[in-house]
Amino acid sequence: MTLTQFNPLELLAVLPELALVIWALVILAADLITGGIKRRTLGLLTAIGMVGVLIISLITMPQAGQITPTVLGALIRNDLYTFVFRTIFIVAGAITALIAGDFKIARAGGEFYALLILATMSMCVMAASVDIIMLYLATEAASISLYLLAGFMRDTPRSAEAGMKYFVFGAVASTVMLFGLSLLYGASGGMTGYPPLSIVFQQQSPSTIALVSQYPDMFTLASFGLLFVMVGFMFKTSAVPFHFWSPDVYEGAPTPVSGFLSTASKAAGFAVMMRFIYYAFPPGLSPVSDIWVVMMQPIAILTMFLGNLLAVTQTNIKRMLAYSSIAQAGYMLMGATAFGWSADRADALAAIIFYVGTYMICNIAAFAIVGAVSVHLGSENITDFAGMSRRSPYLALAMVGCMLSLTGAPPLIGFIGKLFVFRAAMNANLVMLMVVGIINVLISVYYYLGVTRVMYSDKGDQSAPAIKIGSNTTWVVGVSAIALILLTVIATPFWNLALEAARSFLS
Repeated sequence: MTLTQFNPLELLAVLPELALVIWALVILAADLITGGIKRRTLGLLTAIGMVGVLIISLITMPQAGQITPTVLGALIRNDLYTFVFRTIFIVAGAITALIAGDFKIARAGGEFYALLILATMSMCVMAASVDIIMLYLATEAASISLYLLAGFMRDTPRSAEAGMKYFVFGAVASTVMLFGLSLLYGASGGMTGYPPLSIVFQQQSPSTIALVSQYPDMFTLASFGLLFVMVGFMFKTSAVPFHFWSPDVYEGAPTPVSGFLSTASKAAGFAVMMRFIYYAFPPGLSPVSDIWVVMMQPIAILTMFLGNLLAVTQTNIKRMLAYSSIAQAGYMLMGATAFGWSADRADALAAIIFYVGTYMICNIAAFAIVGAVSVHLGSENITDFAGMSRRSPYLALAMVGCMLSLTGAPPLIGFIGKLFVFRAAMNANLVMLMVVGIINVLISVYYYLGVTRVMYSDKGDQSAPAIKIGSNTTWVVGVSAIALILLTVIATPFWNLALEAARSFLS
């Protein structure tokens, strides 16, 4: 794209992302100039800035049914799908910034919050990308920020180990993904945009017939390229067999970062994966697309079973939530499987979007509570939650709400999210997959309610004082608990928004 073709109005499509970059610089400058500013204040400023960016995103939000062409040289598509995921990332980032103010990591200074903002910005670009170059750049920008956040507490061996493990596994996954993208680039004759790729790899298109006659192995190269790219996506979503990093990283990373990784990073993985596989390899139009359509179901089954069965055996609550997060990715992959097989793809995609949003609220609140308790007790063992219902009844009640919602117990919002995903699987005639999902929900009841049992049934130390938590965490837990209740009561508008986002994605 030359300068004469550039339209400044196209910058409105990425105005929230530009605002996030500017706010990251403001946070760094505020920390540097003031010198003595309280670290908790930086967290509050970060959250306020992100709320401001969310308002900007609302102002520039595409309308339902509006045709949203690609902008900035066909690198970005600012549709309602992008807006919904951008909202999820910004809310998760703002909550994480608030929680971090009550933890030791808050002493690190402005660079921690700047990295958090930049990670959020990169995830927003991931969701909007419709070009393999922008996809890779955004994914790497987000990954590098998250590597640094995971290992930010350098004086803590576990955090340093978590950052290193995350970096090593992530670098390998990124390399494989880049190799896959290069194969697609070569097999397509130099195409980088998703729509041009889909045209090239359609079996009956004139351009494809000409290319196949010249390069007989084109579809073979493209198939291997898609497989390698899927490795990167499966790593980002913690899907089996690319889940190995999750438990160690979640356990070792600062607890607010673990919550951010388990929600925003996973959501970004699904956002970019769904955009790529559907836009570049639409089901039924190319033999290459059959690869991702077929592979989703076994990966979803393995991810659900492995995540839930290993979560049952955990004694450390952060590791339990890590394996739980893997299992939750399996439920989301149920929706992705239904998306590939169903005639009503809008309903299946909306189920994924709705599930991701509700999961974010439940899981990030659970990590906030776990962090507050672990700071007070100096331990992350599940047994240390014994007697919490007597020492901190409201905190215990909030944790019960998170656990029940993650289980999918009615009438909480987690139940509604799972109901939509299971309905999408049923509509796609994936009966076996739905039965496997129900079995896994029953398995998850054991360890989710196991935490509840420890808090309410085990006595613990009767003389132990009440658990004191920071004001920011108190607000986050309280608002999250209210959100769980409100979303349960008024789920319909949010489902309609997810459905409109899915239709915008498909248009």
